[in-house]
Amino acid sequence: MYDWANSAFATVILSAVLPVYFVALVPEEGARISFLGFSRTFRASALWGYAVSCSMMIVALTSPYLGNLADRLSMHRRFLFAYCFIGALATACLFFATPGKYIFASLLFIIANVGFAGSNVFYNAFLPKLAASYELDRLSSRGFAFGYIGGGIALLLVFGMIQGYSFLGFADKGAASRAGFLLTGFWWLLFAVPTYLYVRIPAGPVATAALPRGIRGYIGIFAEIKKYPSLLLFLLAFLFYNDGIQTIILVAAIFAREELGLSQGTILSCYLMIQFVAMPGTLLFGRLAEAYGAKRAIYLALFLFILVSIYAYFMNNAWEFWLLGFVIAIILGGSQAVSRSFFSSLIPAGKHAEFFGFYAISAKFASVFGPLVFALIIDITGSARLSILALTFFFITGMVLLTRVKTDTKASIK
Repeated sequence: MYDWANSAFATVILSAVLPVYFVALVPEEGARISFLGFSRTFRASALWGYAVSCSMMIVALTSPYLGNLADRLSMHRRFLFAYCFIGALATACLFFATPGKYIFASLLFIIANVGFAGSNVFYNAFLPKLAASYELDRLSSRGFAFGYIGGGIALLLVFGMIQGYSFLGFADKGAASRAGFLLTGFWWLLFAVPTYLYVRIPAGPVATAALPRGIRGYIGIFAEIKKYPSLLLFLLAFLFYNDGIQTIILVAAIFAREELGLSQGTILSCYLMIQFVAMPGTLLFGRLAEAYGAKRAIYLALFLFILVSIYAYFMNNAWEFWLLGFVIAIILGGSQAVSRSFFSSLIPAGKHAEFFGFYAISAKFASVFGPLVFALIIDITGSARLSILALTFFFITGMVLLTRVKTDTKASIK
């Protein structure tokens, strides 16, 4: 149910609506940013990429310390919902990001994304406590599947508000979009309530060791992970290819708006299709992982992501965006869910909580670089197409590292 709740943020704010609205906030000549004598003009897509990177860096740097505090006070559950409340509140406040207020919108987005990503650090740590090892693939996939349904319904509601803005009494599509941000904040907070009420894992030394204790603890856990070569190699592979996946999620809408000139209605319609196709796609990959092995399922997903990145460089038409959207829908959730459960299956007994915390925080550090590379290439070349093509580096590197991961033993020590 928490996947159902926070996926509204993922669809409306991260993926489909806010990126398109953000382009409309930024003047055609670019966003002029002045700070401490520094002044520079940024394209909307570049500014969006930098905002994403900034928010992920904040999460990566603060999570170990907040995790240490949560460990000492046995407050993981409360920290989960503190992040949730802050993120939902900032999301609702995007209602006040009226035309021209792109700096205000950027700051609110950074706060909201910190809440979203920060809460997930604590949320993911519950997985090994809620399922036996043979149930991990299925439970992880079901979580993503429920998220796609909830996020899809939320996006459908916002899409209806935007397309029927005049019937609903809004002045224009921009006003309807801002009302959609308000709805998304309330959706996230409301549907998180069942998780807060009913998920009550006893606070013990294993359950509360989910996050590294500060930067020293983070480095200490890394030293421990180095004793398990396959675990370390998969972690490195995941950090590369997941960075590429996350970047595609975050920049696809703004790419479609700026480079392809697609309308907001077309983009939102495509994202609705992605949400509802992704649900069975996620379950399909869970079954493929059970039948043929998680590693083979991940190989298939990464190969398709490479093809998607290459084809995106050449596409010019709306139907091509729809085609790529359909392919991404099939592989998106499944690749993430199977990766999460595959990592869990490699962890030696008694190490799940601390290693999963390291996994979550490392993913946040890595997620800084994909959007940053995307933004930098746009700044240097002025081409978002080259930025999309550059993402193949992350997928290819991840696939190469994955080939060296041995799955015949769970806890072989170097």
